[in-house]
Amino acid sequence: MEAGVDVLIEKPVATTLAEADQLIAVARNRQRIAQVGHLERFNPAVRATIPLLTQPMFFEVHRLSVFTPRALDVDVVLDLMIHDLDVVLSFVNSPVREVRAVGLPILSGKTDIANVRLEFESGCVANFTASRVSTERIRKLRFFQPRQYISIDYGRQDVLVFTVGAGPASGAMPSVNPQIGMAKPPVEQGEPLAAELRSFLAAVRRSSTPVVSLEDGRRVLALALEIVADIQKHGNRINLESLARS
Repeated sequence: MEAGVDVLIEKPVATTLAEADQLIAVARNRQRIAQVGHLERFNPAVRATIPLLTQPMFFEVHRLSVFTPRALDVDVVLDLMIHDLDVVLSFVNSPVREVRAVGLPILSGKTDIANVRLEFESGCVANFTASRVSTERIRKLRFFQPRQYISIDYGRQDVLVFTVGAGPASGAMPSVNPQIGMAKPPVEQGEPLAAELRSFLAAVRRSSTPVVSLEDGRRVLALALEIVADIQKHGNRINLESLARS
């Protein structure tokens, strides 16, 4: 950016909040376009869900993968869970009020499985589970809002919507309960990475704010680091290192 180049930065945007602030300052001073590579924002299922948002109040998110030595220099929060943190922050659009987190190292020296509960100022609650020591691969996000339940499958790139007291809707499907309408909104299948690159190039050409800005990247990094710190505090309380050695 100092050399006048627009940049696409892989997630997380930086190692520390101080580094993220430096990036934001350079981009502003040099008038550069900088986008953060939070890939799931460009998942077609996530994009199809945005018009359906009203007032999300409860999330249940699971991101499980099999073990791979690919990213053992960071824990599962910064490696995997950060994708879902970013999506939920963009859906809720409310400050986080409380963080409760636990995690364990299983096959590496870092946290390999973590469970997190967030409460937002809006009253929304979100539960996250991320694991890189699972026997199967699951990437799902489910949430409730007034009179509606919505389920996103990142891998299949599909969305299911269950609405209480709904009349016929686009993509309506048969339901076992006549009081609950079930629909599968149309989702234009596509490769999220290609969509991310197209979005970045469009922002560069138009000199417009990217879909995932540096400020977005900093916000989710701040939350992820707070979660990592809370996991560490929980581990200290239960004397996790001694338990692991015994």
